[in-house]
Amino acid sequence: MTHCLIIGAAGMLGAGLVDALLAKGAIAGKGIAKLTLFDIFEAKGRDTAVALDIRTGDLSVPGTAEALIGSRPEVIYHLAAIVSGEAERDFEKGYRINLDGTRALLDAIRQAQASTPGYRPRFVFASSLAVFGSPLPDVIADDHILTPRSSYGTQKAIGELLLADYSRRGFVDGIGIRLPTICVRPGKPNAAASGFFSGILREPLAGKPAILPVATSVRHWFASPRAAIGYLVHAAEVDSAQLAENRNLTMPGISATVADEIEALRKTAGDEAVALIKHEPDPAIEAIISTWPKAFDTKRALSLGFEPDASFEAIVEAYLEDHASEAC
Repeated sequence: MTHCLIIGAAGMLGAGLVDALLAKGAIAGKGIAKLTLFDIFEAKGRDTAVALDIRTGDLSVPGTAEALIGSRPEVIYHLAAIVSGEAERDFEKGYRINLDGTRALLDAIRQAQASTPGYRPRFVFASSLAVFGSPLPDVIADDHILTPRSSYGTQKAIGELLLADYSRRGFVDGIGIRLPTICVRPGKPNAAASGFFSGILREPLAGKPAILPVATSVRHWFASPRAAIGYLVHAAEVDSAQLAENRNLTMPGISATVADEIEALRKTAGDEAVALIKHEPDPAIEAIISTWPKAFDTKRALSLGFEPDASFEAIVEAYLEDHASEAC
């Protein structure tokens, strides 16, 4: 039986991952005996036969990581992060959470080997497309060099390097997955610079106005929450021998422009919904988004069994199916 630790379990992806794992009941063929759910906010409980250990705290606080690793979880998901816009505004907080917290967690695992020889958990690290920065080709290959142009992207790139080195040294069995921008995100807007990509769909679908801070020609790489959660589940089961020395990979997605998003909204909810979008250029958001990639060649992830959304229209339809109560 498997004990799985999820850091960031109260967030949108973390909560979805918990539900997906409970529904599946196993990781890599081994039944799930216990889930430890950790976040700065308390994760919700579930009615399940699986033991739930719900904890709150700040991963960057000394001693927190060691306490989480004390029970030696065999599978660890590290999803917690300060998002892009907030990390850019608050330099110190971004590095403390996104870098110092990650390093503390990896080092707690390394130190655990002294008292538990052979302890080497599968470590799934949620990275980001922000590790890439301009100038960029129209389609980015798996071997493209990392050149982040934001503090958040830099923090995630360093996390990828740490994951690779700690895996090379045998401390963890790591895999880093660069998630596409998640769309449509349910609930309230967050501080991410990419938040408007969801807002211009989610808010009009609920009959509310939305602000578009960039041009409709902006192109980006997307995945639905369903697909992203599927990537996380599958990442814990990929044979690490197939990863070799390259432990980090970009997830499949849908390349679409803002205009494509708006057209998908029009097909789904009509012109009245589109009319709720108001274009208000924001130079700060435009500057961040301009450095982000537009499309990827993800042959490697596809060959490892990661399954993307079928189309952008399918992304909108999935949102409506999963969150009908939030739409008109």
